[in-house]
Amino acid sequence: MVTTSSFQLTDRNLILTGYIEPNKPRIGRQVAEILKVPFVDMEERIQDRMGEGIETLRDTFGERHLKTVEDELMEEMILHRRSVLRINGSILAHSDYLPRLQQTGPVICLVARLDAILQKMHLTLGARYHNPAERGVELGKLRREWAIRKHENINELDATDLNEEMMISAIIDLWQHLAIERI
Repeated sequence: MVTTSSFQLTDRNLILTGYIEPNKPRIGRQVAEILKVPFVDMEERIQDRMGEGIETLRDTFGERHLKTVEDELMEEMILHRRSVLRINGSILAHSDYLPRLQQTGPVICLVARLDAILQKMHLTLGARYHNPAERGVELGKLRREWAIRKHENINELDATDLNEEMMISAIIDLWQHLAIERI
């Protein structure tokens, strides 16, 4: 396991994205807790600012309004240092901010085999998993989230066969390797 003393070598951010299960922020929070740094979740920031979730905002106000809010918040995200930033891959993939954000720290995209993701969806969503519309929403999120993978300098971490503790350790190890490499 990684020690937090080696974290002092850098003030780089850890930008976490990807989709491996419906409850995405939990892993980022735990990584930030271990590193003793702030955790900033873009989706939570949007919800705090607008009072609604992203899908509801998109349906209510339209894509243009949501994009304006995302742009404002991305400007704020770029200012963070020594933080774990969780930003949806769909926002990163369609953002002019990605190169600027990558200057603050490496982007780590969590991925997993589709069968493993479907199993976690089944466990997390319970009876809702059997509703094709609910399952379709989650699979749509997966497609949008993984759109970031086609961009340059996106570091993938396959979490398929990792338990939560192993995944957190692997994220920290990869981030430290990538962050120190850039010093």
